[in-house]
Amino acid sequence: MPLELAADCSRCAGLCCVAPAFARSSDFAIDKPAGRPCPNLRNDFRCGIHERLEERGFKGCTVFDCFGAGQQIVQETYGGRNWTSTPGVRDEMFALLPVLRQLHEIAWYLTEARKLDAARRLHGKLSVALAETERLCSGVPAELLALDVDAYRQRVNPLLQEASELARQGAGPRPDHRGANLIGRKLRGADLRGANLRGAMLIGADLRDADLRLADFTGADLRGADLRGADLTGALFLTESQRTSAIMSEPAAREARP
Repeated sequence: MPLELAADCSRCAGLCCVAPAFARSSDFAIDKPAGRPCPNLRNDFRCGIHERLEERGFKGCTVFDCFGAGQQIVQETYGGRNWTSTPGVRDEMFALLPVLRQLHEIAWYLTEARKLDAARRLHGKLSVALAETERLCSGVPAELLALDVDAYRQRVNPLLQEASELARQGAGPRPDHRGANLIGRKLRGADLRGANLRGAMLIGADLRDADLRLADFTGADLRGADLRGADLTGALFLTESQRTSAIMSEPAAREARP
């Protein structure tokens, strides 16, 4: 079965509310050590303040995306067991979350790349890489915990970068801001068609009315970036969590397409 690449909290067990550590900051109202349940986590594994996360100081929760790794761990890896009903698997489940999350994220990027008509000649290789990623996700805990995910990502990244290059070829000059520090930069109305924004720091940047058609947003930090009125037509690898972390209220940014 193809991997589920969208989070379904109803089929998880609140793993993201327990496994990671929180540090008191603008994103989290409290300090929480790894492995300790958030005080807002209810007994049914749902968040008690889900509709009020931002106003209660938990903005960081609103932009976290496990890409479906949570329900994969609970429903597939552990066959429906959870860390409260089966305490013996608690630490192992928590350790698996960052591993499966990264693999699911890689699978999401590969799936999006396969949708790019301009990268059609790579579809075969992308399909092979996606099948391998899905196979890894179905491994037993010992195999997953022994996996060097960073090394695997480095193997897949060149293929994703090649797909991005093919998709952006007709976009003009294609500015290269890969890994750039653009925090707070005034880029209102900028021509960023086909820009490489992979890993760029765009926290608080003013991108209102910017032309971002076919821009590659892989791993870009868009927290607080103002994208109102920006043209995101054909934007590449723009995740839902990136959109949530940015300012995209009325007038809404134009719809991004894979």
